[in-house]
Amino acid sequence: MVRVENIENSLDFYCNKLGLKEVRRVENEKGRFTLIFLAAENSDDKTGLLELVFMRVRRVPPSIVVNSLITATKAGLAIKDDIESTARVLQAPDLETHYLAGGNVPQVITALISAEKANIELTFKQATAIDLAGRDVFEAVTMSVTPKVINTPNVAAVAADGIQLIAKARVTVRANISQLVGGAGEETILARVGEGIVSSIGSSRTHKEVLENPDKISKLVLGRGLDAGTAYEILSIDIADIDIGKNIGAILQTDQAEADLKVAEAKAEERRAMAVAAEQEMIAKAQEARAKVILAEAEVPKAMAGAFKDGNLGILDYYKFQNIQADTEMRESIADNKPKSTGKSNTVSYTHLTLPTTPYV
Repeated sequence: MVRVENIENSLDFYCNKLGLKEVRRVENEKGRFTLIFLAAENSDDKTGLLELVFMRVRRVPPSIVVNSLITATKAGLAIKDDIESTARVLQAPDLETHYLAGGNVPQVITALISAEKANIELTFKQATAIDLAGRDVFEAVTMSVTPKVINTPNVAAVAADGIQLIAKARVTVRANISQLVGGAGEETILARVGEGIVSSIGSSRTHKEVLENPDKISKLVLGRGLDAGTAYEILSIDIADIDIGKNIGAILQTDQAEADLKVAEAKAEERRAMAVAAEQEMIAKAQEARAKVILAEAEVPKAMAGAFKDGNLGILDYYKFQNIQADTEMRESIADNKPKSTGKSNTVSYTHLTLPTTPYV
């Protein structure tokens, strides 16, 4: 609302110079003022003062609705509720409803005007749904006219010969307006393209085939229809760069050899431990046998004492046994301490103890 002093000059400015027209005039004699309502030249909207007041009550800024209506009328915008319905004039309740739903009214109007000028089928319901879904409807229309190029990150894949290749692609996409609501975004496109690149390189017999014909990757990825269920339509996939990475096959073989070596060392250590355990077991058995021999030797004096007691062994037989035992120990001592040969003969003399065979009288 603008207060003016000279109505004629003001009407000349707004009507003749700005292109507005007078749609209604209300004379108030008691208040001594005149209300003049102006609208766009070709506008059929008759938003009255009462409707503007109700917009304020419903917490809708009238300026947003009115300015959007003026913009749409100036552009000659005719909207459709759906594709099969007939075109109609945009009304204030349409914009007010969208604003109350949390939408961006000026952006929707701009997108509808751009779509109409570019001969793109975009209904009012589609535009408002895209806007309420959180997407930029004007950007979607712009992408439908001017495709967008998405650069993929570096994608590493290994060919059948074990050589790693690092590829980078440029994906040209165009917005699919009919799939913007509920369709997958750029992240899905990038993931699917990366999957196609990995599959294409992995199915190649050698890395040289990929380097010689990188367009095979593009053809394979495009042939899979990766844009199904997404908000975009893939127009082309261009391989921007391919670099040679590591020799993954050689690294895997080296790791396998190291693993086999460790397994062999572990088995050898296991066999050595088993041999040591067997040796210790034999030593224990030898000590056990030696203990049994000692126990058996300890029984000899007892047996001799029993023989003396029973009269089966005489004193002469005992001394003969002692003489033989001493002779055996001496021979063993000589055999153990025999010096090295020096050309001289060493004479060892010893005396046998001989007891008389006949008793003294």
